[in-house]
Amino acid sequence: MARDARFDGQFFTAVKTTGIYCRPVCPATPPQEHNVAYFASAVEAAEAGYRPCLRCRPDSAPGSPAWKGVDTTLERALRLIDEGALQEGTLNQLGERLGISDRYLRQLFQKRFGVAPKTYSLYRQCLFAKQLLHQTRLPITDVAYASGFQSLRRFNDCFKTRMGLNPSQLRRYASPDHDELVLTLAYRPPLAWDRLHHFLNRRLIEGQEWLGDDFYGRTFVWGQAKGHFTATHEPRHHCFRVALTIDDLSALQGVVGNIRRLLDLDADTRAIEEHLNAAVPGLPLVAGLRLPGMWALFEAGVRAILGQQISELAARRLVQNLVDALGEPLDDQKRCFPTPASIAASDLAFLKMIAARRDTLRRYAEWYRDSETPEDTTQWLALKGIGPWTVDYARLRGISHPDIWLSGDLVVKKKLHALDDADPRQAAPWRSYLTLQLWNH
Repeated sequence: MARDARFDGQFFTAVKTTGIYCRPVCPATPPQEHNVAYFASAVEAAEAGYRPCLRCRPDSAPGSPAWKGVDTTLERALRLIDEGALQEGTLNQLGERLGISDRYLRQLFQKRFGVAPKTYSLYRQCLFAKQLLHQTRLPITDVAYASGFQSLRRFNDCFKTRMGLNPSQLRRYASPDHDELVLTLAYRPPLAWDRLHHFLNRRLIEGQEWLGDDFYGRTFVWGQAKGHFTATHEPRHHCFRVALTIDDLSALQGVVGNIRRLLDLDADTRAIEEHLNAAVPGLPLVAGLRLPGMWALFEAGVRAILGQQISELAARRLVQNLVDALGEPLDDQKRCFPTPASIAASDLAFLKMIAARRDTLRRYAEWYRDSETPEDTTQWLALKGIGPWTVDYARLRGISHPDIWLSGDLVVKKKLHALDDADPRQAAPWRSYLTLQLWNH
């Protein structure tokens, strides 16, 4: 009833008399309580036969992973599905990537969402298509392609079944005021933009990233797609307005999801901070602190290696030199982060650091280029020159893992000692946020 944005995406209200489900922030007149049913996710509301509201647009709500940090297998499965794993492969292949059987994967989805993984995937595709129809001027054929559908007929049938409207009918409700590709990505307040801005600014790589008082942008590579984005913070509306350029629309859904991860827009900071307050009494918390992600796990690994045992400024200089020398130009001013192949093929003589660390970086790039499972960070430890700190830092920023404890970090050690050596194990599964709080303390 309060339309409190802190609960946006945490649950959805479905009205039995109209057959419509809404976000808690919906501006419509609230229905009577006896006409309302509650659902933990949009997928569950849709599976129960309700269609999404055209005013509050449930497709724009931030994610609501109450299990995030606890059920890491499900979390990774959802990330891979959102990246197109079930559009490009089978459920069995997805299970193999996760190290579980397809039967167990189906059980996970039934337990959490009450639907099969494929049903979840199709509904997520339709929700993303709905967002594009509302917020952009993309032709419907392009919307279908960008949402992962291989044919317009299949898209129309699936969309009408799950949304209750044809795509062309929904397009009448759209009112984009721009011709470029601009999407609105919501989050739950609070969000400490000043701290996120400060963190990114100290590590900014010119040509690859850009930053202003209220925006952050960078280049990216996603599969075979390349592009760049600029995310402008609009605190009054609890969202980022993202202007995006991409050369392959089929990668758009994965790219948008990764932007959400990079800015940590789906975090429930209120619940996380309540947990940290109980786990580490006496630690003053920065409200709304977000995990500042990197675009890719490989990039995070490279930056972790280059940052071993040197100052933050020196590490930034090395990364800048690497991007300047090996980054692929996107246009006259912009460069993408170097690929594993380009680093592996270079002698890296332009990097002013000890030869052993250059060898480690080249060895890491060769392994990443040739590995079938490069995202399995446990295998990195077999590479000479890579230890637990490097792996943990890469996981914290490269995949935004919520429960990374950098016990070897000097700042973390010092700050924890000042808190009478509080037990960080009590902060699980949010130790990444505890690490970040200590850095900011």
